[in-house]
Amino acid sequence: MTSEDTYYERGINLRHGYLTELFVEDPEYLVKIPKGLKDVAVLLEPTSIIEKGIIQAFEAQRRFKIWRPKKAAVLGAGTVGLLAALSLKMKGLDVTSFGKQTGPSRNVDLLDKLGVRYVSTDDLSIREAAKRFGPFDLMFEATGYSPVVFEAMGALGKNGVLVLASVTGGDREHAIPADKINLDFVLGNKLVVGTVNANREYFEAGVYDFARAELEFPGWLSKLLTHPVNGLENYHEMMSTLTTEKDAIKVFVNVTPH
Repeated sequence: MTSEDTYYERGINLRHGYLTELFVEDPEYLVKIPKGLKDVAVLLEPTSIIEKGIIQAFEAQRRFKIWRPKKAAVLGAGTVGLLAALSLKMKGLDVTSFGKQTGPSRNVDLLDKLGVRYVSTDDLSIREAAKRFGPFDLMFEATGYSPVVFEAMGALGKNGVLVLASVTGGDREHAIPADKINLDFVLGNKLVVGTVNANREYFEAGVYDFARAELEFPGWLSKLLTHPVNGLENYHEMMSTLTTEKDAIKVFVNVTPH
């Protein structure tokens, strides 16, 4: 976090990232990866943002002293949504995942292997699902579609937290029941927090959850790495795969293939 308008962060703002064969960095800024996780560590950056949102939700709710979340919802079943479902599952919550997909798919199958309930919003609205499977104490939004945020606000349980991870550009407008949402948030002690650009603490939390996940769900993380591209020189292939492969979960570059 920073309070400055101008800041420096690798790959994010005013500094090149790590997409290179060689780099030099101060050890205090590096997180050591266990050998057993080296092939899935590329998933740690998005996971760190998820961990930040969830951990800060718990921190914020310490104000209640007795907040013990039991049920969670994840909005979106893409890469971030799958990793968020895993993180919440690792924290012992009953998790419901929402997406647009109807029928069998690779993503839905992965959720099933975690013991996560999947609901297609084409079949059941978030609000109706909350009545059936909630109340949701913690909701994690990862759809990239801003109107879903306000639908989630209307479905969040009393004393609940809604974590927003989507960065939505554009100027979309959406009509909402503003008075109802405001009333429910005030009287229901509800909270909304955003998460982006995590620090070392949350990378380390991700490593911890990954290690536990490999023990409880062996091989699950590697199934997210669906489309490898070998070598930086093949960046055109990477961009093409990102835009054309509809069943891709994670497209990634092996900078130095082995």
